[in-house]
Amino acid sequence: MTASSAGRRVAIVGVGNTPFRARWAEKTYFELAYDAVRAALEDAGLDRREVQSVVYGVYNDLFERQVMPDVYVHDYIGMGGRPSVRVTTGGATGGAAVRAAWCEVASGLHDVVLVVGVEKCTDCYSYRLGSSTPEVLRGILYSADMTWEHPSGITAAASYALPTVAHMERYGAPTEEQMARVSVKNHANAFRNPIAQAPRRLTVEEVLASRPICYPFKFYDNCLYSEGASALVLMGEARARSSGRPLAWITGVGASTDRAFTGMREDITAFTSSRLAGDAAYRMAGVEDPRRDLDFAELHDAFTAAELLSYEAFRFCEPGECGRLIEEGVVLPEGQLPVCPSGGLIGCGHAVGATGVMQVGEAALQVTDRAGERQVRGARRGLVQSIGGPATAWTYAFIVEGD
Repeated sequence: MTASSAGRRVAIVGVGNTPFRARWAEKTYFELAYDAVRAALEDAGLDRREVQSVVYGVYNDLFERQVMPDVYVHDYIGMGGRPSVRVTTGGATGGAAVRAAWCEVASGLHDVVLVVGVEKCTDCYSYRLGSSTPEVLRGILYSADMTWEHPSGITAAASYALPTVAHMERYGAPTEEQMARVSVKNHANAFRNPIAQAPRRLTVEEVLASRPICYPFKFYDNCLYSEGASALVLMGEARARSSGRPLAWITGVGASTDRAFTGMREDITAFTSSRLAGDAAYRMAGVEDPRRDLDFAELHDAFTAAELLSYEAFRFCEPGECGRLIEEGVVLPEGQLPVCPSGGLIGCGHAVGATGVMQVGEAALQVTDRAGERQVRGARRGLVQSIGGPATAWTYAFIVEGD
């Protein structure tokens, strides 16, 4: 989609989040959604009766122990009678929900659309073992191909490890130390984010010494699964201008879905779906030189190497040079292009259906100068990446700009 065919301008007028936690034992998934929605509506100065349509991002029915969980959220937040749709695209679920809502507003179908992302993974619990962890992992494995990949024992970590190891063998990067530097950065960034699950002071040595998970990943190279909810209010330009609220504009949108099996892709060392989605978003927003034209990026750092390989996919550097950006400090909070000022998935957390919604909301806060202690100085334009599916099949990319 080119800028000329993008339809109406779409603004983010309200942002709401719950804290991301390992466990919200005292709340159901629909109660978490309610809290995020209430915060977003208050931020937008909006009554719930003014919402015309709702898009839900809920990744995994097994996590919530409820098929069609969105209909129960819709009821609980008082949206009965209004249209709704749910999307689920693995780790990219939140990004897909934002894109679907953007389409409704940009097309003129609706003028005020609510986006709600929520996940409550540890309700997926094994009473026999007395633990949620094996049940959560088992639920995720159903996202793999059940005919060939699942019987071979593939995991989410393994699906990211394959392109990482291929990249390391081709280019000699990223190194394990460079990956560790990403973990140190994002855990530290999380200290400035009040909703973050995992702020932590780490050294490169501590990351490298942490427990192996799946070569080359160690414990601190991984994000943590989280429980939480995020919500956004999107509006068409005329309605947004009349709101009197700080406005963030979604000026670029891109999406791509790669082949399901990593080994069948043209280049297994590259995040091709991110390259294609990013290029489409750049064209729509008029971004010609990402290092020059962007002020920050919220990337999907489910694993440290995913952030590094995404530097190349979004043209921050040439193939093989991703490790240099973290070593030279380019992506640090004080660098030329800060990446994951929120703490990312590693520091803030990964409440899967909510994650992409949270990331876009973070970008909106940054470009309206409302990000508090983590505010990137002079932030006017940022990139958001939401990836998911088998071996990073889906990517949704957004450019978010200030007024």
